[in-house]
Amino acid sequence: MFFAPSDQSGVGGMRREIIRAVPSWRGGPGHYDCVYVAKGGVDTDGFRSLLVARVRLVFSCAYNGHDYSCALVDWFLPVAGEVCELTGMWIVAPEIDNQGRRVQSVISLDSIVRSAHLIAVYGNDVVPIDLHFSETLDAFKTYYVNKYIDHHAHVLAF
Repeated sequence: MFFAPSDQSGVGGMRREIIRAVPSWRGGPGHYDCVYVAKGGVDTDGFRSLLVARVRLVFSCAYNGHDYSCALVDWFLPVAGEVCELTGMWIVAPEIDNQGRRVQSVISLDSIVRSAHLIAVYGNDVVPIDLHFSETLDAFKTYYVNKYIDHHAHVLAF
Protein backbone atom coordinates (compact mmCIF):
# COMPACT_ATOMS: atom_id res chain seq x y z
CA MET A 1 0.00 0.00 0.00
CA PHE A 2 1.37 3.44 -0.86
CA PHE A 3 0.40 7.03 -1.55
CA ALA A 4 0.47 8.41 -5.09
CA PRO A 5 3.24 11.04 -5.53
CA SER A 6 1.01 13.16 -7.79
CA ASP A 7 -1.65 13.44 -5.06
CA GLN A 8 -2.13 17.14 -4.39
CA SER A 9 -2.22 16.39 -0.67
CA GLY A 10 1.44 15.34 -0.87
CA VAL A 11 3.20 11.99 -0.55
CA GLY A 12 1.37 11.30 2.72
CA GLY A 13 -1.85 12.33 0.99
CA MET A 14 -5.40 11.18 1.31
CA ARG A 15 -5.37 8.69 -1.56
CA ARG A 16 -3.75 5.29 -1.22
CA GLU A 17 -3.32 2.36 -3.56
CA ILE A 18 -2.99 -1.36 -3.00
CA ILE A 19 -0.86 -3.47 -5.31
CA ARG A 20 -2.14 -7.02 -5.59
CA ALA A 21 -0.15 -10.12 -6.49
CA VAL A 22 -2.19 -13.17 -5.55
CA PRO A 23 -2.59 -16.59 -7.24
CA SER A 24 -6.35 -16.57 -6.56
CA TRP A 25 -8.49 -13.46 -6.15
CA ARG A 26 -11.80 -14.01 -4.31
CA GLY A 27 -11.85 -17.69 -5.22
CA GLY A 28 -11.14 -17.04 -8.90
CA PRO A 29 -8.05 -16.66 -11.08
CA GLY A 30 -4.90 -14.84 -10.03
CA HIS A 31 -4.66 -11.05 -9.83
CA TYR A 32 -1.29 -9.50 -10.68
CA ASP A 33 -1.22 -5.69 -10.88
CA CYS A 34 1.01 -3.58 -13.11
CA VAL A 35 3.12 -0.74 -11.73
CA TYR A 36 5.39 2.11 -12.75
CA VAL A 37 8.95 1.56 -11.51
CA ALA A 38 11.40 4.46 -11.19
CA LYS A 39 14.52 4.18 -13.35
CA GLY A 40 17.52 4.91 -11.20
CA GLY A 41 19.84 7.70 -12.33
CA VAL A 42 17.62 9.02 -15.13
CA ASP A 43 17.36 12.82 -15.46
CA THR A 44 14.14 12.96 -17.48
CA ASP A 45 10.50 13.50 -16.62
CA GLY A 46 7.40 11.56 -17.52
CA PHE A 47 7.36 8.07 -18.96
CA ARG A 48 11.02 8.14 -20.02
CA SER A 49 11.96 8.12 -16.32
CA LEU A 50 9.83 5.04 -15.65
CA LEU A 51 9.59 1.34 -16.44
CA VAL A 52 6.43 -0.77 -16.48
CA ALA A 53 6.25 -4.10 -14.68
CA ARG A 54 3.69 -6.67 -13.54
CA VAL A 55 4.05 -7.70 -9.90
CA ARG A 56 4.10 -11.48 -9.54
CA LEU A 57 5.09 -11.78 -5.86
CA VAL A 58 5.58 -9.46 -2.88
CA PHE A 59 7.93 -10.65 -0.15
CA SER A 60 10.53 -9.53 2.36
CA CYS A 61 13.94 -10.85 3.25
CA ALA A 62 16.48 -10.13 5.95
CA TYR A 63 20.15 -9.40 5.36
CA ASN A 64 22.69 -8.20 7.94
CA GLY A 65 19.92 -7.43 10.41
CA HIS A 66 17.86 -5.32 7.98
CA ASP A 67 14.50 -6.27 6.48
CA TYR A 68 14.01 -5.54 2.78
CA SER A 69 10.58 -5.39 1.15
CA CYS A 70 10.77 -6.73 -2.41
CA ALA A 71 8.70 -7.69 -5.42
CA LEU A 72 9.27 -10.21 -8.20
CA VAL A 73 8.22 -8.52 -11.46
CA ASP A 74 7.81 -9.23 -15.18
CA TRP A 75 9.13 -6.36 -17.33
CA PHE A 76 7.44 -4.50 -20.19
CA LEU A 77 9.60 -2.41 -22.54
CA PRO A 78 8.60 0.46 -24.86
CA VAL A 79 8.40 -0.60 -28.52
CA ALA A 80 9.24 2.90 -29.81
CA GLY A 81 10.90 6.09 -28.60
CA GLU A 82 7.67 8.12 -28.80
CA VAL A 83 3.99 7.80 -28.02
CA CYS A 84 1.54 6.33 -30.54
CA GLU A 85 0.35 9.11 -32.87
CA LEU A 86 -3.24 7.81 -32.90
CA THR A 87 -3.78 7.38 -29.15
CA GLY A 88 -1.16 9.56 -27.48
CA MET A 89 -0.19 6.56 -25.33
CA TRP A 90 3.08 4.67 -25.07
CA ILE A 91 3.12 1.09 -26.37
CA VAL A 92 5.01 -1.58 -24.43
CA ALA A 93 5.72 -5.26 -24.99
CA PRO A 94 6.74 -7.98 -22.55
CA GLU A 95 10.52 -8.33 -22.30
CA ILE A 96 11.43 -11.83 -23.53
CA ASP A 97 14.74 -13.67 -23.05
CA ASN A 98 16.56 -15.86 -25.62
CA GLN A 99 14.50 -18.91 -24.63
CA GLY A 100 11.19 -17.09 -25.17
CA ARG A 101 10.46 -16.62 -21.45
CA ARG A 102 9.46 -13.39 -19.75
CA VAL A 103 12.31 -11.52 -18.10
CA GLN A 104 11.83 -11.25 -14.34
CA SER A 105 13.69 -9.35 -11.64
CA VAL A 106 13.51 -8.77 -7.92
CA ILE A 107 13.12 -5.08 -7.11
CA SER A 108 12.76 -3.02 -3.96
CA LEU A 109 9.20 -1.96 -3.15
CA ASP A 110 10.65 1.54 -2.69
CA SER A 111 11.23 1.73 -6.46
CA ILE A 112 7.50 1.32 -7.22
CA VAL A 113 5.98 4.71 -7.98
CA ARG A 114 2.31 3.80 -8.41
CA SER A 115 -0.02 1.42 -10.22
CA ALA A 116 -0.15 1.33 -14.02
CA HIS A 117 -2.96 0.28 -16.33
CA LEU A 118 -2.26 -1.58 -19.59
CA ILE A 119 -4.70 -2.06 -22.47
CA ALA A 120 -4.08 -4.75 -25.06
CA VAL A 121 -3.31 -3.60 -28.60
CA TYR A 122 -5.91 -5.71 -30.38
CA GLY A 123 -5.06 -4.85 -33.97
CA ASN A 124 -7.39 -6.16 -36.67
CA ASP A 125 -7.78 -9.65 -35.22
CA VAL A 126 -10.93 -10.81 -33.47
CA VAL A 127 -10.48 -11.42 -29.74
CA PRO A 128 -11.40 -15.03 -28.90
CA ILE A 129 -14.77 -15.23 -27.17
CA ASP A 130 -13.40 -17.58 -24.52
CA LEU A 131 -10.48 -15.31 -23.52
CA HIS A 132 -10.75 -14.71 -19.78
CA PHE A 133 -9.82 -11.22 -18.56
CA SER A 134 -7.20 -12.73 -16.22
CA GLU A 135 -5.27 -13.97 -19.30
CA THR A 136 -5.09 -10.58 -21.03
CA LEU A 137 -1.52 -9.69 -19.95
CA ASP A 138 -0.30 -13.01 -21.35
CA ALA A 139 -2.38 -13.16 -24.55
CA PHE A 140 -1.23 -10.12 -26.55
CA LYS A 141 2.11 -8.99 -27.98
CA THR A 142 1.81 -5.28 -27.17
CA TYR A 143 -0.09 -3.03 -24.76
CA TYR A 144 -0.98 0.65 -24.45
CA VAL A 145 0.08 2.33 -21.20
CA ASN A 146 -3.23 3.98 -20.32
CA LYS A 147 -2.70 7.63 -19.42
CA TYR A 148 -6.46 8.19 -19.32
CA ILE A 149 -7.14 5.87 -16.37
CA ASP A 150 -6.91 8.77 -13.89
CA HIS A 151 -5.43 12.20 -13.29
CA HIS A 152 -2.41 10.83 -11.44
CA ALA A 153 -1.34 8.54 -14.31
CA HIS A 154 -1.72 11.39 -16.80
CA VAL A 155 0.33 13.83 -14.70
CA LEU A 156 3.02 11.33 -13.70
CA ALA A 157 3.76 9.46 -16.89
CA PHE A 158 2.97 11.88 -19.68
